[in-house]
Amino acid sequence: MNLSPHFTLSEMTFSQTATRKGIDNMPPPIELDNLRRVAALLEQVRTLVGGPVRVSSGYRAPALNAAVSGAKNSAHVQGLAADITVPGMTPRALAWMIFQSEIIFDQLIYEGTWVHIALSTGKPRREVLTAHFGNGRTTYTQGLS
Repeated sequence: MNLSPHFTLSEMTFSQTATRKGIDNMPPPIELDNLRRVAALLEQVRTLVGGPVRVSSGYRAPALNAAVSGAKNSAHVQGLAADITVPGMTPRALAWMIFQSEIIFDQLIYEGTWVHIALSTGKPRREVLTAHFGNGRTTYTQGLS
């Protein structure tokens, strides 16, 4: 099922962890509608970068989110986020390009090897963060560093 011209439900729900652990990762109706919004957002990113956008993580059912140690309040569980990369572009360059564009998002996080982009059910904050990994935990700083 296509969510948009270039993004399918299967790519927005695929998870090796879900497959390995037998977790049903199909979204309920509200989360499916949210995934359509995220797919539309990713179409804007695709236009901005002039080519394909790869999704490494989209929707996560609550059981899957727990299995991957996702944040309890993760936008992925609501179908409002995607972790993305662009072939031939560093994640940092991708984050900067999105940040400097007019694309409306709630949250953009440069995660080192991918970019997390999310929408919200309320007014978009256009929050930009950089993730830092170490000592078994993740911390975040404002902006792109």
